[in-house]
Amino acid sequence: MRVVFAGTPEFSVPSLKALINTPFVEVVGVYTQPDRAAGRGKKIQQSPVKSFAEKQGLTVYQPESVKGPAVIEHLGGLNADLMLVIAYGLLLTTAVLEIPRLGCVNVHASLLPRWRGAAPVQRAIEAGDRTTGITLMQMQLALDGGPILAQSQIDISESETGGTLHDKLSALGAALLKNKLSKICDQSLEPVAQDNALATYANKLGKAESKLDWSQSAKNLQQKVRAFNPWPMATTKLDEMTLRIIKASHINCQGNGKIGQVLSADNDGVVVQTGQGQLNVEVLQKPGGKVLAVADFLNGMPITKGMVFR
Repeated sequence: MRVVFAGTPEFSVPSLKALINTPFVEVVGVYTQPDRAAGRGKKIQQSPVKSFAEKQGLTVYQPESVKGPAVIEHLGGLNADLMLVIAYGLLLTTAVLEIPRLGCVNVHASLLPRWRGAAPVQRAIEAGDRTTGITLMQMQLALDGGPILAQSQIDISESETGGTLHDKLSALGAALLKNKLSKICDQSLEPVAQDNALATYANKLGKAESKLDWSQSAKNLQQKVRAFNPWPMATTKLDEMTLRIIKASHINCQGNGKIGQVLSADNDGVVVQTGQGQLNVEVLQKPGGKVLAVADFLNGMPITKGMVFR
């Protein structure tokens, strides 16, 4: 089976690796986003998919868009049976979707129709979901709205972060793809239409939402801390300094402080009053500083009862 792969971030790499290691699959081309400036130095960097693909001797294509006639002609010339799309980051047109004999299949990091969109991993944690998973979906023009071919579910633990769940789902996606690939090839999977009434949308993460709103409940704030780790990281202001909150737990005790006020600070944590309950901040980071457990952090920067996070 001739397969074209389209993906960009680290999340996509295990699935590409699974394809390469499948005997009846020939990866005839890899599409990934163009090299971009990234990091503090704004150096031009390859995508993780490009770096891996080139090491495997695969041919890589990096169009700025997949809408032009040149891309359509090139993709058609690959004579692919199937196109697999995993966090590619560019929207495919109807013309592209119709080129491969078996169409285009997406590996999506949620149990569709829940969490269609750009950030399903983080939004599931932020919302307090107890489960999530991977969906193999036959792609249509509607955003993540195509029929479901297969799903695999996992639990979300109370300590799960955006980073740890990302890695678990990346591996799960590769495993599900490898398990179902032969059935995709022989078209023996029965497509199941999504119930659009149950759809939720996972909007793209942004730095602007990293700042914690202490009027929210402690539980919601703790979910944000977990979801936004490792990016964009939950932040708060103490005096004029912006602090990153790396790890925290919620306490179901109302207390009598004002919102954002420090109720206690010791080696076990900095307890902060929220709109409902209290948040115990356990790991923090100053700008440019190391990530520190609260006991070590307080040695270098005292936080005392009565101070207010904002």
